[in-house]
Amino acid sequence: MSKYDYLIVGAGLFSAVFANEAKKHGKKCLVIEKRGHIGGNLYCENIEGITVHRYGAHIFHTSNRRVWDYVTELCEFNNFINSPVCNYKGEIYNLPFNMNTFSKMFGISSPVRAREIIESQRQEIDGEPQNLEQQAISLVGREVYEKLVKGYTEKQWGRDCRDLPAFIIKRLPVRYTYDNNYFNDRYQGIPVNGYNELIEKLFDGVEILTDTDFFSDREKFLSLAKKCLFTGMIDEFFDYRLGELDYRSLRFETETLDTENFQGVAVMNFSERDIPYTRIIEHKHFNFGTQKKTVITKEYPEVFQRGKEPYYPVNDEKNNGLYEKYRKLANERRDVIFGGRLGLYKYYDMDKCIEAALEICDKEF
Repeated sequence: MSKYDYLIVGAGLFSAVFANEAKKHGKKCLVIEKRGHIGGNLYCENIEGITVHRYGAHIFHTSNRRVWDYVTELCEFNNFINSPVCNYKGEIYNLPFNMNTFSKMFGISSPVRAREIIESQRQEIDGEPQNLEQQAISLVGREVYEKLVKGYTEKQWGRDCRDLPAFIIKRLPVRYTYDNNYFNDRYQGIPVNGYNELIEKLFDGVEILTDTDFFSDREKFLSLAKKCLFTGMIDEFFDYRLGELDYRSLRFETETLDTENFQGVAVMNFSERDIPYTRIIEHKHFNFGTQKKTVITKEYPEVFQRGKEPYYPVNDEKNNGLYEKYRKLANERRDVIFGGRLGLYKYYDMDKCIEAALEICDKEF
């Protein structure tokens, strides 16, 4: 007899939603997590009274009322609006691309004039864009591309934009209004007490083992439950038998500074290629902090190797084709559900992650 209804591998957001729904339906779950904490990449730390997003900026946004109600029933959210800026050689531009950006870059104030300038620059691309560089220029013109897209994107993916597929940025947001709100979603904010509260409430009453590696004794763990939710790397689950999927990793450098305000914004991108990090996060601005010190995190994209944390699937044609082969293997496993960004080889915003988890729960329970 199995001791649990479900073994859940990984303690991130997808798993937390699944565990919460399973508990509501009277199911008994065991969660195992290889890290020393729950919450996956949402995990927060308290430094100098500041809630620090340990694994990069996480800003909740959604237009799905079910998802918004789901999270706000568990914890209080503030009214943070993401309005990042981009630093190019000391020049500061608003993101996403909008009239504030174009006014600074072109020295104009008219949306009509901004459209004319961008349209004239787009003309250098003839026919269907064949790579990311051509795609970006066809969307926002040469000048915006060179200053605000090229260096950042090449750091993020570790390749020249001319060697990246066009579909990565099929659509760059371009607004001809003075609107710095990065997201178009109706609901937006950050938990007042940090994401740990949300995760802890989702997992409340569920048995969890941290510092526990599923692959250290997979057959023993699988024997404990009738069914498994696996949110790790799908290629690792199948012992890489079809080949390895590509991922991008990240490295974070966090430091406490003896100043009240370092950069004046929560997220500042650095699009200059020679600066090795892609952005600096100043965490106190997520919660409108007034502490005497501040905490910043520099984010460095890195080549993924086994043993590192895989943050981003590389969803190009080659990898998507390989994933489809793994997905067919996964469909043959009636005893295992694959979920999350690694199990489904798909990058999810938090709201989409919750949506996907609830969809599986709707079918499962």
